Amino acid sequence: QVQLVESGGGSVQSGGSLRLSCAVSGGTFSSYDMAWFRQAPGKEREWVAYISQGNGIAYSGNVAKGRFTISRNNAKNTVDLWMNRLKSEDTAVYYCARRTKYSGSMYTIADYAVWGQGTQVTVSS
Repeated sequence: QVQLVESGGGSVQSGGSLRLSCAVSGGTFSSYDMAWFRQAPGKEREWVAYISQGNGIAYSGNVAKGRFTISRNNAKNTVDLWMNRLKSEDTAVYYCARRTKYSGSMYTIADYAVWGQGTQVTVSS
């Protein structure tokens, strides 16, 4: 059974940086397409970034472009989200997820059946 465990969240001031990490256990990590999503209080979960299996082609959503970078380490079974120039509106619980279906696009939440428990990121202005 595949399990995902996020870490690295915390509180940071506006303009600061954080690195989130997702440790994946079970199965063959290098064959998984992975993504980061986030959910702010009272808002729907939204896609942040995606990285494909193998060598990893990365894609970023509008919320991440120019500030966040997704990467993966197949030797360590981890996928990271490097976040720079953080803003108060980045405050949310961040989740990593494994894509298990391909019925929609990379930001279709229903295509992801395996999720971590989430890690809180709080950005103060």
